[in-house]
This record gives sequence, C-alpha cells and structure tokens, in this order.
Amino acid sequence: MTPPSAQRATTLVAGVGNIFLGDDGFGVETVRRLTAEPLPAHVEAVDIGVRGVHLAYQLLDGYDTLVLIDATRRGGDPGTLYLIEADRPGRIEPQEALLDGHRMSPDTVLTLLETLCAGTGCRPPQRTLVVGCEPARVDEGIGLSTPVAAAVPQAVDMVLRLVRDDEQTMPITQPATGTAVN
Repeated sequence: MTPPSAQRATTLVAGVGNIFLGDDGFGVETVRRLTAEPLPAHVEAVDIGVRGVHLAYQLLDGYDTLVLIDATRRGGDPGTLYLIEADRPGRIEPQEALLDGHRMSPDTVLTLLETLCAGTGCRPPQRTLVVGCEPARVDEGIGLSTPVAAAVPQAVDMVLRLVRDDEQTMPITQPATGTAVN
C-alpha cells in the first residue's frame, strides 16, 4: 500500500489494539486523532486495529521506521506513557509465533515480518519504536478509561515530536527497555 503522495513514506505510524476491549483501543484512538494533524510528507499513519497480518504485509513496502502505538502493561499507573525502542524481531519461540489473526501481538507481527522479508528479499524497518500507554482495564467494553483517554492527546504530541525529529534522524535517548514519560 504505497501512499498517494509524491514522496514515499519512510515512517509508518500504526495504531494497534482492539476497541472492544476497553483500554486496548488506545493505539487506534491515538492514530485516529493523529490523522487529524498535519504530518510530515515522509509519514503515513494507519489504524491497524487487530489486523496484525495486514501490518506485516504493509511493512513489506519498505519503511525505514515503524512507530507502534499500543496499550502496554509495564507496571505504572494507568495512563502512564512509555517510549520504547524495540529490540530486533525474531525473539519469539516458534510455537508462540503461530498465525492466529485474533492474537497477533506486535512481537508476533515483527517475527512474521522477518520471515516474510527472508522469503521476499525485502528488509524490515531499521528502527521500531513503541509509544505505549499503561491500561487501567482491558476487559470487554467499548471506550477508554478516564486516565487512558487523558493520555491520548499527550501520545499524539509525543508521536508528532518523534516523526518530526525523524526528519533529522530521530535521536532517541530512552533505553531499550523503555522509560515512563510524563
């Protein structure tokens, strides 16, 4: 899926999650709001939702940077934002990387992508960042909890800073394990 602009997008911002599981819809809502903002020409923002296989195939278009937006349990207070520079994919045991369209975690998608790239000659993104938000609840129900909903505008601002900095090589000073951002 190549964007219609004359300049090829080199950064893909993907909101992932299930809107029917409360705060798991954080990534989807953040990208929805992000798409209302002016984005640099090198950036494409998409609502992936639970379509992890679609994300893996879209990444075959050759993006340099992937920014995933997702609910992320790391033990902080609900609504805490995290910026994580992900390690290389491929660290999932084969039995965990089964293709189940309803359980494609970002790690599984990146593992699938590495397999697809090996078979097609494409290359995966050189850098993968995760903008995560500590959920309050991920049980059945539509709508974000109050603290997670309050974090969405901050997450939009964080992503905008990241993709604008990407024009100057996006320097990241956060450790690979991630850091809470307030």
